[in-house]
Amino acid sequence: MTRPPVPPFSRDDAILKVRMAEDAWNGRDPARVALAYTPDTVWRNRSDYLHGRDQVQAFLARKWQAEQDYRLIKALWCHAPDRIAVRFCCEWHDAEGRWFRSNGNENWQFYADGLMTARHASINDVAIGDADRLFRWPQGPRPADHPGLTDLGL
Repeated sequence: MTRPPVPPFSRDDAILKVRMAEDAWNGRDPARVALAYTPDTVWRNRSDYLHGRDQVQAFLARKWQAEQDYRLIKALWCHAPDRIAVRFCCEWHDAEGRWFRSNGNENWQFYADGLMTARHASINDVAIGDADRLFRWPQGPRPADHPGLTDLGL
């Protein structure tokens, strides 16, 4: 299976790869999202260490059950031929209706087929009020005309 764009990444390729990842995560389909990773992918997400696509899929199912009305924006930070670094913010609420904005950075590494073999994420959560929310588009991918992180001052 090949997942374009594939390494070596140009700047435009990296930007496209980041947006494709954002759109997939905003779709909140763990099985679909997990297909972007190698069967033996290795993740660090906060304090969770995951090994393999099956663990990633299970993790994402738990995540999106807990992080309700999840919306995410990713932005390219930098790239190399087979690596991409992103910064991101997502907004979500818990089962009690308390809203949070999670800010973080991810480092990605890819195989030649364009599948991600490693993902390392550092994330911080900040409680926000409903009035402080910035990500208010309908559930699903962020509309093309919605501001990105820099335009939102994030």
